[in-house]
Amino acid sequence: MKSARQQRARLPLLVSALLTTTSLAISGPAFAQGAVPASVADVFSRAQVPIENVALVVKEVGAASPLVSYNADKPLNPASVMKLVTTYAGLELLGPAYAWKTEIFVTADIRNGSLNGDLVIRGTGDPKLTVERLWLLVKQLRERGLRNINGDLVIDKSSFGPVDVDSAKIDGEALRAYNVGPDAFLVNFKTVRFQFAPSFDDRSVVIAPDIKPAQLEVVNRTRLIDGPCGDWRERVRLDVQQPTPTELRVSFTGNYPRSCGERSWNVALLDHARFSGGAFAQLWAEAGGTWSGAVRVANAPPEARLILGIESAPLADLVRDINKYSNNVMARQLFITLSSELDKQPGTAQRSGELIRVWLQRKGISAREVVFENGSGLSRTERISATTLTQMLDAAFRSSVMPEFVSSLSLVGLDGTFRRRARTDIVAGNVHMKSGTLNDVRAIAGYLLANDGRRYVVVMMANHPNTVFTERAQDELMRWVYMRVPEIAGPPSAPDRTNPIERRSVE
Repeated sequence: MKSARQQRARLPLLVSALLTTTSLAISGPAFAQGAVPASVADVFSRAQVPIENVALVVKEVGAASPLVSYNADKPLNPASVMKLVTTYAGLELLGPAYAWKTEIFVTADIRNGSLNGDLVIRGTGDPKLTVERLWLLVKQLRERGLRNINGDLVIDKSSFGPVDVDSAKIDGEALRAYNVGPDAFLVNFKTVRFQFAPSFDDRSVVIAPDIKPAQLEVVNRTRLIDGPCGDWRERVRLDVQQPTPTELRVSFTGNYPRSCGERSWNVALLDHARFSGGAFAQLWAEAGGTWSGAVRVANAPPEARLILGIESAPLADLVRDINKYSNNVMARQLFITLSSELDKQPGTAQRSGELIRVWLQRKGISAREVVFENGSGLSRTERISATTLTQMLDAAFRSSVMPEFVSSLSLVGLDGTFRRRARTDIVAGNVHMKSGTLNDVRAIAGYLLANDGRRYVVVMMANHPNTVFTERAQDELMRWVYMRVPEIAGPPSAPDRTNPIERRSVE
């Protein structure tokens, strides 16, 4: 997998080719001008991406057949576009009002403010149990009179079965927040956000973590300097050491420019149990409580008594975070929750994939080619065709959860991952789109409102080492659909009513 620095090194050579070459010969079949708009095909040609590595579909919502189709049935890696499958399935199978519960049990009575037993926290996969919400949970415990925990903190993860927690699997970057694996009790995305800023006296750099697990030590050796901000992380070195099994030291060294103002750096630290336990210990101590036990992962014993519970925001709200900001760990949490909730057994990625496949087939979408790994698209093995994505997006637009689903996509030029794309283009504000990006993968899928008022499903995926240079092809396709399709489409198509969409649950 190529690093960002390696890709930047290749940029001058390819940019030169893009600017000076008007037509490049490529291996394989010639561009099919009737299937791929010429302006789009030209971008792929200049980027030296063979057209056989591209799949493309443009179809009016509700129409029986597509207007443009190329390699539509070819399974390709969709990257984060796979989140569309996970979120739409979640909205239909769980319902927009679905909420995750986090519950607290005790194994003994609380007398005079002391618990002479264990405190048990049972998680069900809440994707957004942030430090603020964990603090509110701690606050409620203190306000109800609990001061001393004379036992262990037991974390019950029985809602999830075994999960893949190899955080370095994709790119070797185990500390990156996007590589965090799923967990039934996920606290703050298992990530510490280090906030960098010049001190008030403008003499030094202040580094403040949003959450500081009890076993974490932060060492700040950065210097405040003058100069442009630029890629400020290139000037600051992060070093993580674990001097003992119960201690963790994070050191920052280097130079931080004043012109950067406030910046943040998200770092995934510790395993889930130690991170969540350490976060609880910090917040509990700050709230004035004492705790003399250890952290254990175990199921709540039968005699445990429920004393407190909180719920997440509704799924309709959380899918916006998943799709607009392409949050991988939240998507993985939702993916496993599907089988946990529908089967009422410990959820697994394999079972969730099976349930989604059945759900798609009940809609008349065969999805035989689809390969699920984790439902987030952060995968080298996940595959889907442009045909399946198009059929699913068409079904979603006619479903009862259409408003929640469509509003979760980025509005091109305005918000989410597309907020800086096509800001001054004619398509800005007229496209709800999800992007997918991995090394060697670029994909988009969503809805475009053309200049005559018709709405189209637009899907394009490209798998090739040069796809890093093909965002322009995505922009050109959206522009072409907005301006050119109305000229060739003719009168509005009659809806395809052979497969009415019904909201069903999976048995």
